[in-house]
Amino acid sequence: MDPRTRSLIQKVKYILLMRPVFNMTALFSDETEDYVSPMEPKPGEKVKIRFRTQRDNVDCVYFISGAFKEEMQREYSEGRFDYYVIEVEMGDEPMHYYFEIQNGQARCFYNKCGVSRDLQPSNAFCVVPGFSTPEWAKGAVMYQIFTDRFYNGDRTNDVLSGEYYYIGERAVRVREWDKRPATMGVREFYGGDLQGVMDKLDYLQELGVEVLYFNPLFVSPSNHKYDVQDYDYIDPHFGRIVKDEGELLHEWQRDNRSATRYISRVTALENLEASNQLFAELTAELHRRGMRIIIDGVFNHCGSFNKWMDREQIYEHQKGYENGAYIAADSPYRTFFKFYNEHEWPRNPFYEGWWNHDTLPKLNYENSPKLEEYILDIARKWVSPPYNVDGWRLDVAADLGFTREYNHRFWAKFRRVVKEANPDALILAEHYGDPGEWLHGDEWDTVMNYDAFMEPLTWFFTGMEKHSDKYRPELQGNADQFMESMKYSMAKFTAPSLQTAMNELSNHDHSRFLTRTNGVVGRVATKGSDAADQGVRREVMREAVVMQMTWPGAPTVYYGDEAGVCGFTDPDNRRTYPWGHEDLEMLDFHKKAIAMHRRYPVLSRGSLKFLYGSYNCLAYARFTRETQMVVVFNNNLHEQELKIPVWPAGISNNQAMERIFYTDAEGYTEDSAVYPVRSGDMIIRMAAVSAAVLLAVAYEVVPKGDVPEVVSAGRVRRAEDEMQAAGN
Repeated sequence: MDPRTRSLIQKVKYILLMRPVFNMTALFSDETEDYVSPMEPKPGEKVKIRFRTQRDNVDCVYFISGAFKEEMQREYSEGRFDYYVIEVEMGDEPMHYYFEIQNGQARCFYNKCGVSRDLQPSNAFCVVPGFSTPEWAKGAVMYQIFTDRFYNGDRTNDVLSGEYYYIGERAVRVREWDKRPATMGVREFYGGDLQGVMDKLDYLQELGVEVLYFNPLFVSPSNHKYDVQDYDYIDPHFGRIVKDEGELLHEWQRDNRSATRYISRVTALENLEASNQLFAELTAELHRRGMRIIIDGVFNHCGSFNKWMDREQIYEHQKGYENGAYIAADSPYRTFFKFYNEHEWPRNPFYEGWWNHDTLPKLNYENSPKLEEYILDIARKWVSPPYNVDGWRLDVAADLGFTREYNHRFWAKFRRVVKEANPDALILAEHYGDPGEWLHGDEWDTVMNYDAFMEPLTWFFTGMEKHSDKYRPELQGNADQFMESMKYSMAKFTAPSLQTAMNELSNHDHSRFLTRTNGVVGRVATKGSDAADQGVRREVMREAVVMQMTWPGAPTVYYGDEAGVCGFTDPDNRRTYPWGHEDLEMLDFHKKAIAMHRRYPVLSRGSLKFLYGSYNCLAYARFTRETQMVVVFNNNLHEQELKIPVWPAGISNNQAMERIFYTDAEGYTEDSAVYPVRSGDMIIRMAAVSAAVLLAVAYEVVPKGDVPEVVSAGRVRRAEDEMQAAGN
């Protein structure tokens, strides 16, 4: 080696040895209130943006937004960290930004996905001036009700066997509440209704529910009601039937023009108004109890029974109704649908159906301003008095319209109408994939959180796909895959959207989570419903519930999950609530987990940071400047001792971690256990298939015989409270 080369190598070694090294783990920022203040600014308002580094570890931090780049100032130091700040005045447009950190000749960037050596503005942070989501929805505990299967409170409104003909057979009234749904069970009715929900409000409040989300309630011939017949009224089969006339169909009849009992029930104004009145009573009672309500809006398509189409000729000769578009070419609703054959009237069957289903006519907004106005009036009506609904869940929202451009225009109009009528209403969309283009503050508030919750969680704990359609062993227990998937998908949200995202383990479109724990691939048509119940692992579900209650967003329980209900994907996931046959242990566990979630605001508003990941093991922190919590999982079949670095959550050595909630294969407990923090780490022994939630507390060391014991301040306070309660 020549002298010049040797000298160059020595210089490089010297530079590498002497250059300060970034502590990448200490670098942190997000869009929560500690790092963006105020988190939901108005246009023209000044906002403080903060960034955290290890103390005395960097030379400078730059804030970069578009072409603007400015050095941030050190605001304060606390514990291991320095905090840098910049004040920015908001304009009218979303502000995208990221950070550049320099230390000597070294530099890196920081965006929503964390540290990067390369500039990656695609995952930039974003603050949208003027965009806020309802405070009540941030971290709210929601409960989804599939009304027909929850509770039958009024047997006089039950769908009757033979009441009408629907998709190949007559409607069926199921008299045995515990009967499993048939494979083609769309025309089976168990009798659940709004009165049944009112009868069970005490139960729901005791469970800890804050918000009810209902699958569709409007007039419809199906039990799921995603084929709406009349958007103006609650279905009398869910509401009240005060006029009950007409005949049932005979077994040989297929023509709904003869279904006079059904026609009377769903077209008589007395029934429709009485049902709307009952719904108004329900919403008023929920609000009196401090609860909220979200209803399902199916605006991409309607049903072939719909009064605008009237393919079943339900409305053709009824007083007060005009001819449907299927009936007559001169129907006032003809432009509501896209017809293909202009020479087929009367009774033109050639129209656009959603996914080619003629029972689901797609609504033709682009060519019908009247339709758009009608649906916007519906959007306004239900969030206004006397109903005062607190939000809309939007079915297949990205599919509405025939072009993406119109889709965005419509949802912007929808938002303006809803927020003008009820500024505190939530707009929550069903969406699979990246929702970012709808979450710019002028369309949706948030989404059902499949990509950044249900799917990664299910893969990690069970290895199963959310329909139970496949098993992928390479994803089960794969902590790296889980963390990267979560970080990538969460980067598509702003903080107001993420804090209100609907976090479900199960719902009406996917298999029950408890069934996914058995690893059985299949559906009820191929496996039978009993297979959904066999070999389920309640301890794994308890782990998943712990994550649900400690993850950013609104934890949403699908009715019956808390009672141990199983089921493959629909229709098996729509079994009835098992009144009198609940899994009482699972029910008690849910009550305690929900109470924990509601007790600690940090679980609704705090930052999230991953702390540890290995095969089947995971730990993350939820933290604010005032409160720090750590959640640990061991999904292995054997005990694990884990060393968790807790210092990145701002937890110091003069604190200890007090376990406040714990579950494993043997059960669950709220009994306290305390783990000291040494050199920024916590060592915890986790039993097989376990989860622990721990709270950072001040602690003191007190003598106990010859061995000092760490006692948390929380345990001391509780002991004092118990003594006071006992009169000591």
